[in-house]
Amino acid sequence: MKTVRISLNSIDKVKSFVNDLTKFDTDFDLVSGRYVIDAKSIMGIFSLDLSKPIDLNIHSESSVDEIVNILKPYIVD
Repeated sequence: MKTVRISLNSIDKVKSFVNDLTKFDTDFDLVSGRYVIDAKSIMGIFSLDLSKPIDLNIHSESSVDEIVNILKPYIVD
């Protein structure tokens, strides 16, 4: 598992983020405080506080580099 910090501060970013994640047959979780939601769920994402960066847990061993490369527009350093 790999964890990266992402920022989803607009509706368009959330929609494109979910579309990017659905290309992979991997589980993704977003963690904000004590809440953990499925990152492929648009409704779940909108239940979080999107004004701050969120942790994305990538549950994959093989294609982590490919996933991180596609998610670069959302990653906060």
